[in-house]
Amino acid sequence: MTFDLPMIGALSLNQQAYLATVIFAIAAGLLGSFVVVRRVALVGDTLSHAILPGVVLGFIICFYLAMERNSWVIFACAAAVGIVSIGVVNLIQNTTRIKPDTALGVVLAGFFGIGLAMVSGLREHYDARASIESFIFGRIATINEQDVIAMLVVTAIMSVVIFAVLRPLLVVSFDKGFALSMGYPVKLLDCMFYAMLTMTIVVSMQAMGVLMVSAMLITPAASAYLLTNELLKMIFLAVMFSVVSALAGCYLSINVDVGEYRNMPTGALITLAASLVFCVTYFFAPEHGVLVKFLKKLRHRRRVRRENTMKAIYKLLENEGFNSDTVSFDALCAVRRVDAVRVRKEIDQLVKKLFAITHEDGGKITLTSEGWKRATEMVRIHRLWELYLINQADYQADHVHDDAEKIEHVISPEVMAKLEKELNFPELDPHGKPIPYTVEPVL
Repeated sequence: MTFDLPMIGALSLNQQAYLATVIFAIAAGLLGSFVVVRRVALVGDTLSHAILPGVVLGFIICFYLAMERNSWVIFACAAAVGIVSIGVVNLIQNTTRIKPDTALGVVLAGFFGIGLAMVSGLREHYDARASIESFIFGRIATINEQDVIAMLVVTAIMSVVIFAVLRPLLVVSFDKGFALSMGYPVKLLDCMFYAMLTMTIVVSMQAMGVLMVSAMLITPAASAYLLTNELLKMIFLAVMFSVVSALAGCYLSINVDVGEYRNMPTGALITLAASLVFCVTYFFAPEHGVLVKFLKKLRHRRRVRRENTMKAIYKLLENEGFNSDTVSFDALCAVRRVDAVRVRKEIDQLVKKLFAITHEDGGKITLTSEGWKRATEMVRIHRLWELYLINQADYQADHVHDDAEKIEHVISPEVMAKLEKELNFPELDPHGKPIPYTVEPVL
């Protein structure tokens, strides 16, 4: 059975390869987001390996029917074996005490072993020129017009189904119990999901290879997961990353030669491109990137030190009855209980941020108006929180200081206002110290 689309037939082989790349990348990006959210990445890996016997079976059927390689036959056989593998996983889980991940591992190894044995032991039963290795390692150059059409039809049908049941799929992916309470057919939706996952893997296997296809499901979606907390945005980003990675890998596979090797495996190159995208998001994602979080932590640590220095200046002036607005560097070092080099760095930061000014070659320090405002806020938050812990949480007076030291740097102005109101704007902290409400020193 063959179909002809004149527009695809008019494309060159390289153009067909790029089109096929975009098609399977869209399919992988759509389903990959649900795979990551549902935490069933191992299911995708199992399916991608388990369909190998189906691929070989498709080639054998084509050989005995005296036809050339037929994408529909191969896809149908691979999908059937994939569905059978999921059934075997469920059977093992339901009839033994084996955990799901173990059952998946058993099926992955077993079915993939059967496939490799069929590749080696049944060579006389399929066309040796059939390039069956392209389905194992992935080689975009072997894709023909019928492959592209089959991929296009399957991906189109799958996309329509996904968007037709998008809301139920979203609910089931996050909370099956809630989905049941809303009347959604959870078991049917799960069956649809795994059927579409199987078809996605089948569509992608010739370009990616059964060894690498699970990477295309997981890696772009994982990159998107680091960039957003909304599933619809995640799906869009996953599709975008998947397409970009697939096109990059396809281009390298077709055009780049490494020494005596030509047409490097497409699946491996696409996987490397997707992994590069993941590495970028892993380090630089605005909220979850490792490097970004490190820099945020570093900035927070510096801010805490600056605020502690301003608070120390306030307390020094308070102990002197606010008779002056200037403190000495030596007195500040004694209160901060850290080495002079660090205190000097903290003072330099305060000056740079316009929170303080220095006099007499740095021997004297005065807070600016903005510095006084922040110092007063820090002291007020600290003392109010100590009072709150004693009055509302039954803390002992000698156990509240450390908690207050931590909370004073992260509490928001909104919470601060509620805290003041709940405590009825107290004037003294648990130790008898005044709680400041002004932002300028009383001289």
